[in-house]
Amino acid sequence: MTRREREITDKNEIEEILASCGYLHLGLVDEGKPYVVPMNYGVDHAEDGRVVVYLHSGLTGRKLDIIRKNSECCFTMERNIQPFEGRMACQYGVAYECIMGTGQIHIVDDVEEKKKALSVLMTTQTGESFSFDDKMASIVAVMRIDVDEITAKRRPLPATLENS
Repeated sequence: MTRREREITDKNEIEEILASCGYLHLGLVDEGKPYVVPMNYGVDHAEDGRVVVYLHSGLTGRKLDIIRKNSECCFTMERNIQPFEGRMACQYGVAYECIMGTGQIHIVDDVEEKKKALSVLMTTQTGESFSFDDKMASIVAVMRIDVDEITAKRRPLPATLENS
């Protein structure tokens, strides 16, 4: 990260951003070419405390084909996006908070983990608890990102615009 003054290191702040973005952009590599798709997600933690991200989709498609060939992935998520203007071109910009992560993505086959993942996803997305049965879990694909690295940063509004 080149702009260290924008880095967010507080774990509670990072967790709050993870829990509130609403969607992420999943990055995969398909035969040497990037492939990025926006997706809903759910956040959980492994027993060792590492972040786990769950995703879901239809049972077939390009994304699943790519994951079967290459489990390396990255993701980004952002919130509090606010473009701002300046007096000259180089003073224009965007205020934001964002997460960037890398890891290994796996297709989940275990029915119990799929049901748990779908529940986690719905809790992250709605704040409400849902339960799923075997039939519901059987009609969707579930993916799990075992996150290796996660970073976060913030670009606040310039001080001259904060109270505008």
